[in-house]
Amino acid sequence: MAPPDLKRRISERGPQFGCWLEMFSPIAAEVVAQAGYDFVLIDLEHGPGSYLDAIALMQAIQGRDCVPLMRVPSNDEVALKRALDTGVAGVMVPAVNTAAEAAAAVAACHYPPRGRRGMAAAIVRGADYGLRAAEYIESAGTALLVMCQIESAEAVENVTAIAAVEGVDMLFVGPFDLSASVGHPGQPDHPEVRALIARVEVAAQAAGTRLGAIPTPERSAAELVAAGYELIIADADVLLLRDGARASLAQLRAET
Repeated sequence: MAPPDLKRRISERGPQFGCWLEMFSPIAAEVVAQAGYDFVLIDLEHGPGSYLDAIALMQAIQGRDCVPLMRVPSNDEVALKRALDTGVAGVMVPAVNTAAEAAAAVAACHYPPRGRRGMAAAIVRGADYGLRAAEYIESAGTALLVMCQIESAEAVENVTAIAAVEGVDMLFVGPFDLSASVGHPGQPDHPEVRALIARVEVAAQAAGTRLGAIPTPERSAAELVAAGYELIIADADVLLLRDGARASLAQLRAET
């Protein structure tokens, strides 16, 4: 079963709201999807799971109106190929610093002649193990959402060229890594960091490239949407569990 086309959803419904999946628990993924998030972002960069674990998460949310996306470990041709073969609707590529790196990511995501993705549609889950091979080969070139993360000073210097790369569908701002790259670790709302993010926004708007981000302490999801962001990830399964458990326990202790 093909996942929903998230790019089309954004165009038809407006900004989409998602949740990071860091625990690699199918039950947690199912609960998140039941809550009504528009999409989940399976995190293979910082999360402890594997591609096989990611498939279990997608099976847990299948049938829900929730789109599976994946952040790959690195901008690597094999990593991207394996991610796409699992059947995700889009990929987030971390630490894209130059136009050449962005072009390489796009090429890894598409079949020839557009790119250089290896052809295994006859067997992979993304094509229902070959039952939808022809349909998948055609739709993979149009429905797939390719996101490049802008999370360093170098990336911002090159952001106009990155945004102009054909096939880069979205620039996703990584405010915490960006703040660390300019000497303000843990300060995503520092004026210097906000100025860099503003440059990303200008470049995306000029190129007609979509924007995604996470809220920060001084910039809410509503403010991001007002600034033109269309993909917002404000929550993570592990944080929902952590904060919910701590709040509940604190209330119990306060009441007794």
